[in-house]
Amino acid sequence: MTKEKGVKIQASVQDRTMCEATQQMLEKARRDGVVIDLDRGYDMKPCPIGEVSACCKHCYMGPCRLNPRDPYKKVGVCGATIDTIEARNFARNIATGSASHNDHGRHILGLFRGIVEGRIKDFSIADVLKLEKVAKSIGIEIEGKDVQQVGLELCNELEKTFSNVDGEMPFTKRAPKVLQEQWRKDGIMPRGAMVEVMELMSRTHIGCDQDYNNLITQISRTALADGWGGSMVATELSDIMFGTPSPTLADVNMGVLKEDYVNIIVHGHEPAMFEGMLAAANDSFFIDEAKAKGASGINLVGMCCSGAEMMSRHGVPHAGNFGSTEAVVVTGAVDAMVVDIQCIKQGLAEVAKCYDTQLITTNPRCHIEGATHIEFEEKDPRECTDQILSKAIARYASRKMPIEIPQKIQQGVHGFTHEYIEYMLGGTFRGGYTPLNDNIINGRIRGVAGVVGCTNPKVKQDWVHIELVKELIKNDVLVLQTGCSQIALAKAGLLVPEAAPLAGPGLSEVCETVGMPPVLGLGSCVDNTRILIAASAMVESGGLGNTIADLPVAGCAPEWMSEKALAIGQYFVMSGFYTVFGIGFPTIKETKFHDLLFNGLEQQGYGRWGVAKDPHKIAQMMIAHIDKKRAALGIDKARERTLVDMSDRRDLAS
Repeated sequence: MTKEKGVKIQASVQDRTMCEATQQMLEKARRDGVVIDLDRGYDMKPCPIGEVSACCKHCYMGPCRLNPRDPYKKVGVCGATIDTIEARNFARNIATGSASHNDHGRHILGLFRGIVEGRIKDFSIADVLKLEKVAKSIGIEIEGKDVQQVGLELCNELEKTFSNVDGEMPFTKRAPKVLQEQWRKDGIMPRGAMVEVMELMSRTHIGCDQDYNNLITQISRTALADGWGGSMVATELSDIMFGTPSPTLADVNMGVLKEDYVNIIVHGHEPAMFEGMLAAANDSFFIDEAKAKGASGINLVGMCCSGAEMMSRHGVPHAGNFGSTEAVVVTGAVDAMVVDIQCIKQGLAEVAKCYDTQLITTNPRCHIEGATHIEFEEKDPRECTDQILSKAIARYASRKMPIEIPQKIQQGVHGFTHEYIEYMLGGTFRGGYTPLNDNIINGRIRGVAGVVGCTNPKVKQDWVHIELVKELIKNDVLVLQTGCSQIALAKAGLLVPEAAPLAGPGLSEVCETVGMPPVLGLGSCVDNTRILIAASAMVESGGLGNTIADLPVAGCAPEWMSEKALAIGQYFVMSGFYTVFGIGFPTIKETKFHDLLFNGLEQQGYGRWGVAKDPHKIAQMMIAHIDKKRAALGIDKARERTLVDMSDRRDLAS
C-alpha cells in the first residue's frame, strides 16, 4: 500500500466527519498509509476563479479568466461579459445534470417496455394499482384493458418524455394548472429531454446565445425536463416494476457488515441491478457455496441511492452515504464493491486495490480504470450477478487483510411515498392531503421542507444536514428527505417516531398522533419527484393557494456537489420552491445573472435560489420564507396560539 503523493493530512478525523464509523475508518486508513476522499478533499484547494464561474473555456481563444472581485472590469476575448459566462457555465451544468437523470429514466423505460412486451422474463409488474393510477394521471383510459395493454400505452406515452421535438412532456399534466399555464406563457414548458439538452448545449457554443435573460429560458426548460421528465419516469416506473415502498425499519451504518459473512456492497443508482443481485444472493446454491468456504452466509448491503431504494422497498441494510463509500472499504471486510452509474468515485479503484477488495463495474456507461467490468443486462441478469457472487466468495476464502468493522448501527423508518403519506393522513377511504393542509393552516405544522442531496468533503460530513434538520423540526417544520441526506439523518436517529420530542410542540403533536417521525425518508435522489407530486397534491387539496409558489415550503441541498444537484435545484425553483444551497454557488453575488436567479425569478412568479454555509443561517432563511408565505396566505395568525395544559383545563372547568 502506498500513500498518495502530495496529500497533507492536517485535520482531525472529528473535523472531517460527524459519522463515528467513518471517523474510525479514516483513522485506520491513515495508519495504513492509504489516502481516501475525505483527506483528498481537505487538501484540495479549489480555484477561486472557477469556483464562482468567472472563467470560460468554451473555445480556445481562451480560456478566459475574469476577476471575481471586479467582474465587470474586463470581458472575454470574444467580448463575453461575466453574465454571459456565468449563464453559459450554469447552463452546461444543468444540461449535464438533466441528461444524467433523463438517461437513467430512459433506461428504466426500456426495461419497463421489455417487461410489458414479454422480452424480459426476470422482472415483472409488482404494483398493478400504481400502473393504473399513473396511466390515468396522464389521460390514459384503463377501463376494460388488461395490464399488458395499459403498460404498452403507458410506454408509448412516456416515450415522448425523451423523443418529443414538439408538444409537452406527459408528466407535466400533474403540475398545478396555474403553473402549467405559467410555463406555457413564459415558453419553458419542456418538450422532449433530448431536444432540450441538445438545444441548451448548442446555445452555449461560442458565438451563439449571449444574453443571460434568453439563456435562462432554455436553462429552465431543460431543468424542468429532468424533474417532470426523466426523474419522474424513473421513480414511477421503478415503483410499478419493483413495488411502491411503504414505511420499513432498516439498519444503517457500517456495523451492518459481518466479519463471518461474504459482504457484498451495491452502490449506484440503477435499481434493476440491485434487484438482480438480491435474487441471486438468496439462491441456495451460492449460500451453500459461501458456507463451503467457511462463511456463515452472504450479506448484501447497499450504499448511496440504489441502496436507499432497496432499503425502502425491502429493508436491505445500508452501509452509508456518498461520503463513506471509500471509508467502508478500509474495513477490509468488503469482498466485493459492485457499482453502476452516478456518484461513483474513481478513487475507489485505488482504495479497493489496497484492501484486496473486488471493485466491479456493471454498466456500459461507467467503466473505471483498474476495476473489473462485468456487464449487467436485464434480459439475462444472472450472467452478471452469478459471476459477481463467485468472485466475492473467492475473495472471502482468500482474505488476507485484517478486519475492522465499526460497531455502529442505527435504525430508521424509510419508504415514505406520496401514496403512503396520502394514506397515512386519511386512511384507505379518506386518503388525501387535507389533514396536512389543515395542520399547516391551524399552525401545528409551520410548513414543509425538503432537505436533500449529497455529502461534500469541503465540509464536515453530515454536520450541515443534521444541524439544519434539527433546527427545522424544532420550529415545527415537517422535513422530507431524499438521497444521501436521508442516510445522514438516519445515522443521527431522526428517522424514527421516537424523534418526535425533538420537534416543536405542534409538529410533535401531529407526529405522536399519526405515529410518524418528524423526518420522512422518501428514497433516492431521483425520488425528489415525490416531493413535486406531494406539493402538487397540497395545492389541489385547497386552502394553501393556487400554485406551488404559494405554499409555505422550502428546499435545501446542504452539501451539494454534483451537476445533477444544480439541475434538481433549478427544476424546484421553476416549480415554485425557495431552494437554498449550502457549500457555495457558482455565481458572483454582484452580477446581474446572480440577481436573476436569487431575486428575478421570484418576481416572475416562480421560486428563487438562496445560498448560505452555516446550517442555522440556512434554517433561518427557510423559516423566514415559510413565514412570508404563511403571511401572504393570511394564516400567519394561526400560529399565535397557546397550548392548553392541565392547569388551564382546571381553570376552564371551575
